[in-house]
Amino acid sequence: MRIGLVTEGGYPYVGGDARLWCDRLVRGLEQHEFELYALSRSERQEDEGWVPLPPQVSRVRTAPLWTAENDGVTYGRRARRRFAECYGELADVLCTGGAEAASEQSAPEADRFGSALYGLAELAREEGGLVAALRSETAVRALERACRAPGALRTAREARVPELLAVAAHVERALRPLSLDWYTDDGLGSVDLCHAASGGPAALPGLLAHHFFDVPLLVTEYGVRLRTHYLAATDSSPAVRAMLAAFHGRLAAEIYGRATLVTHGNTHARRWQERCGADRAKLRTVYPGMEAAHFAEVGESAESADPDTLVWAGRVEPAKDLVSLLHAFADIRKEEPRTRLRIVGAATGSEGAAYLGHCRALAAQLFPDEAEGLHSVGDNPVSFVEIGSAEVPTPADAYASGSVTVLSSVVEGFPISLVEAMFCGRATVSTDVGAVVEVIGGTGLVVPPRNPRALAEACVSLLRDPERRERLGAAARARALELFTVEQNTAAFHGIYLEIVSHCPVRRVVLDDTGEPLPFAAPAEAHVPGHWTDPGVRVAARGGSGWPPGPPVRATGPARDAGPVPASEGAR
Repeated sequence: MRIGLVTEGGYPYVGGDARLWCDRLVRGLEQHEFELYALSRSERQEDEGWVPLPPQVSRVRTAPLWTAENDGVTYGRRARRRFAECYGELADVLCTGGAEAASEQSAPEADRFGSALYGLAELAREEGGLVAALRSETAVRALERACRAPGALRTAREARVPELLAVAAHVERALRPLSLDWYTDDGLGSVDLCHAASGGPAALPGLLAHHFFDVPLLVTEYGVRLRTHYLAATDSSPAVRAMLAAFHGRLAAEIYGRATLVTHGNTHARRWQERCGADRAKLRTVYPGMEAAHFAEVGESAESADPDTLVWAGRVEPAKDLVSLLHAFADIRKEEPRTRLRIVGAATGSEGAAYLGHCRALAAQLFPDEAEGLHSVGDNPVSFVEIGSAEVPTPADAYASGSVTVLSSVVEGFPISLVEAMFCGRATVSTDVGAVVEVIGGTGLVVPPRNPRALAEACVSLLRDPERRERLGAAARARALELFTVEQNTAAFHGIYLEIVSHCPVRRVVLDDTGEPLPFAAPAEAHVPGHWTDPGVRVAARGGSGWPPGPPVRATGPARDAGPVPASEGAR
């Protein structure tokens, strides 16, 4: 089948989110044809180029989210009136809906948002763009009228011109995918299934493909975009936060409502999706897939690691709460003086660098260099190293250097480092945050976050019991190999693709270059509605009177938008 994979800030670019996951998915499903529709986040990302693409990628179409030049489209009187009506309706919903959960919105409110969104999309498709209109004074005045209208929220009524301009600019950036030229019969209208690799802007092209061509939409969220927006909007004024929360909440509910299925990576993300309006019947859990082979040698090795070393691995930032870990280690050293702590990771950005410096200073304060005893002068029991150094060349080497892996986070999504430790057969001590409990499934110890004493007690119990460490490590490795490999991830999505397409009637006949029907160009249907079926059978009950086929569509081969895509291609 032909899959339209829509990404935002990731695949096929060298640097970006979800790049590895998408690449593994495409390479693992070589029996399908993929068309990539990529939204880039920065000029630097585009300059870095693409990863090598496999032959099953027939074409790539790209568009920037980080910039949008004025499209120069001049609307006539009727088009201006349509824009004012649609944008005004959108603004009314934002100013009266507030930040309440999308799951609690009334059906009329959801219909108003949807009709306004699709009205703007249809206008952009007919007129050739929407950028200039979204940046116009008409848009700002529509927001102002909505804020001053009876029934508007108090926070919205307090919005002043700078806040209105900020909201209008944010909405314009979020709706840039509406102005793309992807929504044609030879674009997203030609695919059998549209797979959005995240929510938010990446799901908008899939939403419009469903609206214009009835293409089924699959949405995958390994990080819930609405939650990300809430966490990132703390610096805005109350008026801006309220209106943007309403916008993203309505958009998330519309995406979840129109999608055929929505997948998530863990129960923590599923709860967010349900709270944001997703129907539980549409939700599927597909755990992220990781390359177990990188950790196989450590996991299968009979050689035991240093029994007195604890290992922490990850990205150094305040959310990882290394301060609590260092205080816990001070208590551990009182009980087990030979214990050492190895912190493996690097800091990103100025905030991470400052936090790393603070942790180094705290370690020096808590564990001054010892002049006698077990350690020589200048030897601190806490060491800070980075992966790629001579001491720790690979992540597997980091976990191999200790007998217990520790996670001390106060905020965590899907704990990648924890799964890596499980592949290596290591016993773990973790804080109860995010999807930690779901991931370890009883194969490690869990303590409350921000509780150094509990963290220390759990670590000491494993340090003193090598048999328990070995037992938990073996169970953790078996669980990781069963649930968190690339193979299980790819197999799960292959099954989901077939499930979705089997329930969606084929509306076109594909012809080859000679004008003859192309055999097996469209997957077989599980539901064949029609008057000849038994009314008592489930397919007939769901099928209705049948789907007449549309006009034939000639197979034209790979598009030339980005040129040929050989398997060896790298940067553009």
